[in-house]
Formats: sequence, structure tokens, C-alpha cells
Amino acid sequence: MPKPAARTKRRAVRGSRTGRPIMALLDLLGRRWTLRIAWELRDGPLTSRALRTACDDASPTVMQARLSELREAGLVELLSGDGYHLTPLGRELMDSFLPLHHFAERWSRRG
Repeated sequence: MPKPAARTKRRAVRGSRTGRPIMALLDLLGRRWTLRIAWELRDGPLTSRALRTACDDASPTVMQARLSELREAGLVELLSGDGYHLTPLGRELMDSFLPLHHFAERWSRRG
């Protein structure tokens, strides 16, 4: 009789008891200002001040918390002198949002 396939134990993440990666990502991206920060960095690095301005002067405390979370997730890096920028993984994530961006543009022009 064959042995049952081994199950890998996944670490629980906020919003999911199973630890599914999609749940962890959606939780991160669903936090206030997180997507906006990543979106504003899609065209290149921004200093902390420029990023706050691009994000409608979001609270510095919240901005720093989100930037720390994005850095911990490997999506954003801080380059001395250049400010914050997307990592290759962060760029891949933003590229995956382009179809949604194009849809939103078409949707906003509906009559």
C-alpha cells in the first residue's frame, strides 16, 4: 500500500490559517497606502519626501511603516542618495498590475 503524499506544513499568515502565499500577498497589498507606494515607484526611484508628495501627503508614520513592510517583503529597496525603488520582484509585481491598469483606464471612460 503506497504511503500518503507528505504534506508540507505552511506557516499561518494574517488573513489565512493555511499560510497560502496569495493570502499573504493580498494582506500586504491591502494595507493602507501599500499599493499606492509601489505604484508610484513604478517609474523610478523617489526620495521619502517625493514619495509622500506623490501619495497625497500620507502620514510619515504610516509611510515609513509601509515602506518597512515592503522592504521586508523584498519588493522595495532604499538606495543611498536615490531614495526608494522597486526591486526586480517589486517590478514584476507592478508589471502584473498593468492589465488591470489598462482595464481601469477603459472602465473610467465608459459612457
